[in-house]
Amino acid sequence: MQRQTTIAKKETMTRKWYVIDATNKPLGRLASEVAVVLMGKNKPIYTPHVDCGDYVIIVNADKVHLSGKAETKKNYYNTSGRPGGLRVRSSGEMKRNYPIEMMERAVWGMLPKGRLGRQIYKKLFVYVGGEHKHEAQQPEVLTLKY
Repeated sequence: MQRQTTIAKKETMTRKWYVIDATNKPLGRLASEVAVVLMGKNKPIYTPHVDCGDYVIIVNADKVHLSGKAETKKNYYNTSGRPGGLRVRSSGEMKRNYPIEMMERAVWGMLPKGRLGRQIYKKLFVYVGGEHKHEAQQPEVLTLKY
């Protein structure tokens, strides 16, 4: 008797909402765990070409932990494409002034690139304080492995 491989379909997917508190969590480890949940790799029905993941809300993004000398040594680069249009910001500056962007960039780097990755990325919501506006979805608190 041969077994059939189960392929997930986007029409039959049921999605949950999770909330994660980023207080004192290492940025990279948090981002990798969030990426796994967004892609749906934590589910037994995971299919690489289908968006199987759940919605993730990250609160307290400004209280994330950066290990070692990351606050001074790690830089974020943006360019306008024009001569002299390079902007360099350190991780410490990003954490103080742009914590939402720092968290989103960390998670985006761990998602697949292309049409599916952009679709998956839309299920991520990041907030600076402990409050969020998704109470109607009744999110569950997600505890991470570490």
